[in-house]
Amino acid sequence: MPDVYDLAIIGGGINGCGLARDAAGRGLSVVLCEMGDLASGTSSRSTKLIHGGLRYLEHFDFRLVREALAEREVLWGIAPHIVRPMRFVLPYQQGLRPAWMLRVGLFMYDHLGGRQRLPGTRALDLEQDEAGAPLKPGTFTTAFEYSDCWVDDARLVVLNAADAARRGAHIRVRTRVVGAVHTGNAWSLSVQEAGAARTETIAARVLVNAAGPWVANVADLLASGTAHKVRLVQGSHIVVRKLFTHDRAYLFQNPDGRVVFAIPYEGDFTLIGTTDRDFIGNPAAATISGEEIDYLCETASACFAQPVGPSDVVWSYCGVRPLYDDGAGAAQAASREYVLEMDETPGTPPLLAIVGGKITTYRRLAEAALERLAPHLPERQGLSVGWTGRQPLPGGEFEPDGFEELAGALARDYPFLDLGHARRLAHAYGREAWRMLGKATVAADLGRSFGATLTQAEVRYLITQEWARSADDVVWRRSKLGLRLTPAEIAELDAWMRETVTTSPAAR
Repeated sequence: MPDVYDLAIIGGGINGCGLARDAAGRGLSVVLCEMGDLASGTSSRSTKLIHGGLRYLEHFDFRLVREALAEREVLWGIAPHIVRPMRFVLPYQQGLRPAWMLRVGLFMYDHLGGRQRLPGTRALDLEQDEAGAPLKPGTFTTAFEYSDCWVDDARLVVLNAADAARRGAHIRVRTRVVGAVHTGNAWSLSVQEAGAARTETIAARVLVNAAGPWVANVADLLASGTAHKVRLVQGSHIVVRKLFTHDRAYLFQNPDGRVVFAIPYEGDFTLIGTTDRDFIGNPAAATISGEEIDYLCETASACFAQPVGPSDVVWSYCGVRPLYDDGAGAAQAASREYVLEMDETPGTPPLLAIVGGKITTYRRLAEAALERLAPHLPERQGLSVGWTGRQPLPGGEFEPDGFEELAGALARDYPFLDLGHARRLAHAYGREAWRMLGKATVAADLGRSFGATLTQAEVRYLITQEWARSADDVVWRRSKLGLRLTPAEIAELDAWMRETVTTSPAAR
């Protein structure tokens, strides 16, 4: 641990972990403090998309859309195990956005971002195409189909943190910054680990506030004038048993101007979302409201032949997005652009606050942040600007179209795994799955089974390599096995993990 870090980051979401990875790769000494688990805030509660944001074209956010479109194939290339292409069906509905507007928007979508691998837009006859079969009869006859990508959002965060750590960054989970003062040309941070009686001190030349929806709270703690133009917007999602059997997603227009996605999810489910409403209060206390559940159910029921009601919801979640307050009237119209607010008061070390942004553009945000901070950071031996788009994330060392070959190889090397288990591990860990499974030759070598193919060997790997500390970390962020495990199984897992974390030095 250096006496003075080059860079200290507050916040273990996608922006903080993406920045830690980029900075560490450039040779900078980095420490990141996250008060809870990695991705435990907004970054694990998204719609799980790497997308340009088709609806942002309506608000003339052309720069944002262009940057986001270009990033789709970059992220697919560096993490093909957790990012995959997906086709989206956008039904045309008379009385809403006219067909010519959809065509123009999709033409721009196809050509703004330098698309290379992803297929372009095409028109669909929903009376002939299988995408029309699950829809309510007589409601839609034509649609447009276009490309974006799906992502395991929480794993994207964790893999950025893991790569940052492999390149020398110190990742401190469950470590809260409780105070900060200037000491000469550096920040002196007082931090406290969960359960610890005392605080410790960390010094850094530059400080970044990447606290997501808590960015204004951290700004107040730091007595900084930055990060106060924040608009908190709640987005909620529901998960139901799958409403269709094909692998495409839907984007439905609503008469209120909003759009709602219906996305194939975890094999047996459909993810429906999102909502947009302003939020006031502690983001940790945000919960999906009955009104939001009704809204999403009513939207789905208006579009699908199979009605959806609140009793069909098997899981729901909501996240609070920290958007830059640009004065937009409606929450859904607020800009998704990221804003870097710099405090360069003479005689004090620099402080950068990150406001806004979207998961798709996290890597470009990190590059912009380091460019902004460059005058305040020492020159180090390391990788060049843009390296994060060329070097794969852990497990992603295979071609974007090579997943089936990878999953097949894993199943051959570990024949005691059934194909479904092998595919799940390949999707979660990519080439790192071999490291996790090690020298196992029979299922018993993986230790205790907690249910739904989750084994002791996998949980130990998540504890020692991915900072998991509780059952929630494992079943809702490192995976979504909470959809398949019973409450009793999750409780047993949690008890085993508490004992293991307490007794294992590698876990602490």
